[in-house]
Amino acid sequence: MAAAAALLDARVVGRTLVLDAGGPWVAAEASHIEALVENIYKRAYTAEEVNINVSQVERLDSVGAWLIERLRRTAAEANLKAEIKGLNPRYKILLDEVAISNKEPPHPHPKKKALHDAIEHFGETVAVAGQDFYAIMQMLGSIVVVAGRVAFTPLTLRFTSVVHHLDRVCYRAVPIILLINFLIGCILAQQGIFHFRRFGAETFVVDMVGILVLREVGVLIVSIMVAGRSGSAYTAELGSMKMREEMDALRVMGFDPVEVLILPRMIALIIALPLLTFIGSMAALFGGGLVSWLYGGFPPEVFIERLREAITMDTFRVGLIKAPFMALIIGLVACVEGLRVEGSAESLGEHTTSSVVKAIFLVIVIDGFFAVFFAAIGV
Repeated sequence: MAAAAALLDARVVGRTLVLDAGGPWVAAEASHIEALVENIYKRAYTAEEVNINVSQVERLDSVGAWLIERLRRTAAEANLKAEIKGLNPRYKILLDEVAISNKEPPHPHPKKKALHDAIEHFGETVAVAGQDFYAIMQMLGSIVVVAGRVAFTPLTLRFTSVVHHLDRVCYRAVPIILLINFLIGCILAQQGIFHFRRFGAETFVVDMVGILVLREVGVLIVSIMVAGRSGSAYTAELGSMKMREEMDALRVMGFDPVEVLILPRMIALIIALPLLTFIGSMAALFGGGLVSWLYGGFPPEVFIERLREAITMDTFRVGLIKAPFMALIIGLVACVEGLRVEGSAESLGEHTTSSVVKAIFLVIVIDGFFAVFFAAIGV
């Protein structure tokens, strides 16, 4: 602390405050000097002018020059006449440059109106959506080209990779899909019985559960689960490979990353989602039937008979037809976001989150389009 105090001393001579600077005023001592500069004017001095004596300064760099200039400007702000004395001629240019720098106050940012902000945000959102659409279409085109090439040379398909991803996406997802859809079926039946009972229409709960599960809820819940479970995994895997430059290594070795990494994942996903949709729908119907029996008093044979009257094969097909398209959009979004990952863990996390959010949003949008389409054709 003694060495730090010798860097700057203050004394009052008549009506003049003399600040004696000494030693090395360099970046290495900046923390000590800055603390002294901060506190120097906090004492109660009865002075009308300030003399900053720098004759004892041994070394001076740009950091030290800024601190000397800060002493002078602080005095000027307090309406004290400040003067620097004893400056070594070789440091004069440095101190002059510092004195003329950064004098203008920062220009305030113009205030934007709320309408202007809303329009600007809307425009940015539309632009980003357009970029996403272009990237998804580009990825779809690449997959179609590679799939066509593989169709003419089936031996080039990495069947082992397809089976590996099918195991991860489909087989290992069965327990959670069964559990979630079973609970959804239970909840639908319980709520339907609770509210329909007021109107004496409990039997229509079977119709509601059957149609809703097979047409909408089954495939939608499974798609959302797969987007969160497998879509995020695809993005993280591809993003990690890109960060480690494994894709560049594949290109150097003459392999197409789309054929090696993306096509097997897409095939596995398109096969897995209809299977999971069927399994999930059956679990939801079982849950609905169980609750109808235990809570609503419908014996299993009555539930099954009513279900056969309420649904047709078209009801079953509608849900399964949606599944491959939803699998395709989940895979496309996941792969596009994975290839956008840059060389940081933060980027990987952002694009993984973005993959899940965009996939779920597009799955719901596609489900809405299918609902309108099937209603239009009377199915």
